[in-house]
Amino acid sequence: MSRAEMDALGWDSCDIILITGDAYIDHPSFGMALIGRLLEAQGFRVGIISQPDWNSAADFRKLGKPNLFYGVTAGNMDSMVNRYTSDRKIRSDDAYTPNAEPNKRPDRAVTVYAQRCREAFPGVPVVIGSIEASLRRIAHYDYWSDKVRRSVLPDSKADMLIFGNAERAVVEIAHRLARGEKIGDIRDLRGTAFMVPPGWLPSDQWDVMDSTEVDTPGPLVKHADPYAMEEPASQSACATGEAPVDGGQPIRIVSRAERLAARKERRAHTVIRLPSYEQVKDDPVLYAHASRTFHLESNPGNARALVQAHGERDVWLNPPPFPLSTEELDAVYESPFARRPHPSYGDAKIPAWEMIRFSVNIMRGCFGGCTFCSITEHEGRIIQSRSEDSIIREIEEMRDKTPGFTGVVTDLGGPTANMYHLKCKDEKIESACRRLSCVYPDICENMGTDHAPLISLYRRARAIKGVKRITIGSGLRYDLAVRSPEYIKELVTHHVGGYLKIAPEHTEEGVLSKMMKPGIGTYDRFKQLFDRFSREAGKEQYLIPYFIAAHPGTEDVDMLNLALWLKRNNFRLDQVQTFLPTPMALATTMYHTERNPLKKLHRQGAEVVGSVRNGLQRKLHKAFLRYHDPENWPLLREALKKMGRADLIGNGKKQLIPAWQPAGTGQKAAAIVARQGREGQAPRTSACGRQQRNSASPRSPVKGPGGFGKSGSAPRKKRTP
Repeated sequence: MSRAEMDALGWDSCDIILITGDAYIDHPSFGMALIGRLLEAQGFRVGIISQPDWNSAADFRKLGKPNLFYGVTAGNMDSMVNRYTSDRKIRSDDAYTPNAEPNKRPDRAVTVYAQRCREAFPGVPVVIGSIEASLRRIAHYDYWSDKVRRSVLPDSKADMLIFGNAERAVVEIAHRLARGEKIGDIRDLRGTAFMVPPGWLPSDQWDVMDSTEVDTPGPLVKHADPYAMEEPASQSACATGEAPVDGGQPIRIVSRAERLAARKERRAHTVIRLPSYEQVKDDPVLYAHASRTFHLESNPGNARALVQAHGERDVWLNPPPFPLSTEELDAVYESPFARRPHPSYGDAKIPAWEMIRFSVNIMRGCFGGCTFCSITEHEGRIIQSRSEDSIIREIEEMRDKTPGFTGVVTDLGGPTANMYHLKCKDEKIESACRRLSCVYPDICENMGTDHAPLISLYRRARAIKGVKRITIGSGLRYDLAVRSPEYIKELVTHHVGGYLKIAPEHTEEGVLSKMMKPGIGTYDRFKQLFDRFSREAGKEQYLIPYFIAAHPGTEDVDMLNLALWLKRNNFRLDQVQTFLPTPMALATTMYHTERNPLKKLHRQGAEVVGSVRNGLQRKLHKAFLRYHDPENWPLLREALKKMGRADLIGNGKKQLIPAWQPAGTGQKAAAIVARQGREGQAPRTSACGRQQRNSASPRSPVKGPGGFGKSGSAPRKKRTP
């Protein structure tokens, strides 16, 4: 991180310099450390510039000129999600910064950092990556500016963008540049994107297909069945093996296997042209169509290259990278990490580090396909799992190397807690599948749900000398868990630290269908098993369900029904997660276009999805989730009256809120109601109010009234965004 450290190592220069918006923590949970150690293992000298001052290029020069390239990342989170709440208010802290100090990274950090790299050393290749670059690789709706923005490539002036899991691509780029190849000639790597002139094709063997041939936003056209055995009428003589009229050789009938092989070869050399940036920024239907096409081309086994015009140039996206094998993933995670923040931070506390300090990542990816989540767009739907031996070795290393370890492992998980080693039963089916979710509307019959490898891992990890307890902190996919009662028993008996996080997100089918989440009945089945096994273990334990307010497709009556469900089940939400539209997520497409990209799109008669965009509407939906808070009662009373549900105002057990107001409470909500009354408006009660975990946003822990109840939660714990 400094010239002094370079001198101590005897380096006169760095081969690669990584720029990151996070503090430098040498731990495999932090992208820049993982990539840095991977490149180091390949023999490259790697420097890291953490949270540079972006107001000039000076900080970008402090390690000198890199011999090969700059690698730029915003950090573990998108910089806009990191800096702003779902209400577009700037956050008061940054979990990835020493002492949680805010404002240590710019808005749209990838773009700003890349431009400063260009200024620092013109001519040095700039390669951008991380979740921020991945989610902005094509034209995308940007919630914070409320408009469709261009791909990050032309804005950042980067030479190349690496999306998804970057290990293979970044190592290949480094070696090819080291051999003297120019960055502009590297055009054949999966998981990379770059700018090209109009009409550019890597060879004359490529075909260009318009995206409307894949998914038509206008009238549907019936395409010929490529598997049909019948030949066109004009070739009927050939179909019978008879000689053509002109006396030439008979045409051989092509077998189905040969046709499929030829089709696969053609597909590998086909690029799909998406509607241009100029088209999608002004046309909601074309934007939704481009989003739908993009997601249909996300399986590395069958995805085709994509191209999208931006002015006079094109953004070219190669197909997504293939997942790493278990052996490759083990090698990546078993680099010699220091497993602690850089010494230059002294005793400063870094909240994100404190949160994952004693946890171990066991897998990547998620096949859930939740529309509001960006994991699939970044890590993919195919689960990449580490071996049991590798995970055990990391726990032992954590025990021996990490300061402050007391014998408690706080998590064995990843994007989910229980998708470890789950995969499609047939590799051929997996490579051909175009489903957006393997578990919605129900778990695919081809998806394996055997939790035995995870149970084995838990049991072996508990037996490690020096390990006293292992808790599971990652969110549980309970619709998978109910397929394995043995797993639930193992989890509840040994690995629940008083409470367990799960995410029903909502109770109403209409909203859940837009989220691609299972019905609340699945939650009920899981809760029955959870309570049963807790009793058998002699433990009093609690579920912590999370819910989202203001998701696309949500009406006020949906939030009211959710509030009534919460009250019936004695839940009181402590914090509320309001939907935050992150770039390229399908729910963000619904929010922006008010169309449903989960279904075929039409100019006329397509399903309209209401977007909760109005500020008052969003406040109301949050208020329903916190129905128990007196500060929200004036707003809720007014809304219930407008909805014709004044019967829910009163002191009865079946009523939602009381008619009385505690002194000194609710002034802010009352002022909002009064202002709306003066303006002749009322809180909206329709589906839309026009004017987003990421899996990265804060969720909604719950409390039972008056402390702990069977449906209550543990005391509020400070959470990292």
